[in-house]
Amino acid sequence: MKNDNSWKDRLNIVYSTNPDFSYDTGETEEAATLEKEKQTLRIQLDKRNRGGKQVTLITGFIGNERDLELLGKLLRVKCGAGGSAKDAEIIVQGDFRKKVLEILLKEGYLKSRII
Repeated sequence: MKNDNSWKDRLNIVYSTNPDFSYDTGETEEAATLEKEKQTLRIQLDKRNRGGKQVTLITGFIGNERDLELLGKLLRVKCGAGGSAKDAEIIVQGDFRKKVLEILLKEGYLKSRII
């Protein structure tokens, strides 16, 4: 259990007379992940700033980074390709638009579409 009087949490505060004062540690809570049925994922082919290589870009994910990473890993494994998942978008190396759409629909992401 965390001690409320920990000096490390109040490192830049000298003194406060307010009994209800709570120091802002700068940490923000991550957004809760929407249910699969409510996620509107857009799938597109992207070639910009990638040295002529094609990637399948999945955007529109609303949720925390851990769930995004898990979905990205699932898609990369099922497609047998590399890629990454960060900043609410998933990148799968190669043109896998139709395969990604099939996987997402099978997993329950019903509002997914290719644009």
